Amino acid sequence: MITAKPIAGALGAEIEGINLTQSLCQDDYKQIRKLLIEHEVIFFRNQDISPAQQKDLAHSFGPLQTHPAYETVEGFPEITILESTAQKPTKIEAWHSDMTFRQHPPLASVLRSKITPERGGDTLWASMTTAYERLSEKMKHFLDGLYAVHDFRHGFKESLEESGGAERLAQAVNDNPPVEHPVIQIHPESGKKVIFVNSLFTTHIVGITQAESRAILDFLFEHIKMPEFTCRFSWEPNCIALWDNRSTQHKPINDYFPAHRKLHRITIYGDLPY
Repeated sequence: MITAKPIAGALGAEIEGINLTQSLCQDDYKQIRKLLIEHEVIFFRNQDISPAQQKDLAHSFGPLQTHPAYETVEGFPEITILESTAQKPTKIEAWHSDMTFRQHPPLASVLRSKITPERGGDTLWASMTTAYERLSEKMKHFLDGLYAVHDFRHGFKESLEESGGAERLAQAVNDNPPVEHPVIQIHPESGKKVIFVNSLFTTHIVGITQAESRAILDFLFEHIKMPEFTCRFSWEPNCIALWDNRSTQHKPINDYFPAHRKLHRITIYGDLPY
């Protein structure tokens, strides 16, 4: 029997009673999806799945995306490699939702751990549902109807500034012009409202002054990461995190250098109505 053990008050649960290395039926996939909507991020330990099995799990949610800035697993262009080494440490440290620079950001992501440091390297998730609910009624009313710009170039500015970075990412920049998303969105499955701006990709709010935009975004960026909105997961090899990109943000904790950390991620096409 599949069971969920919550790990924090706002979101997150460890799932037991299922072996993802075996064939799953449609009822299994439906139950996993139900648990994801309920807990927003779910975790599986001791799951030595193959790339094909990771792809099958992700594909149960819908069509799969690729990412323009990362290397991929041979034979599986949908599986991006997130790797940090002493020679090439990760640059992503900000709270974010994945790929909000797309017109239709991912529905969810499936992240599988391959190599993990002996200590450190945890990941934090935050519930944008709970963060919205904790706003005052006047702030909710003010934010409703506002739009914000999300930009690939803003999120990958460090990579673009590297030697050869602009040339390497030129096609990605061309394919991903800035887009606008509502600051507050309604989750299409839970029906709950969520905050949908993040410090990695969101540059400004449309239709107000730069100073006003900066003040509002700075407030929201601080608000969403309050500890009571978050959960924390400690990685081991062969763990899987599955999170709802429509209602969460996440942040890696880069406290393990120079140790090696390697994960495989798949993202699923989004369905947020704009």
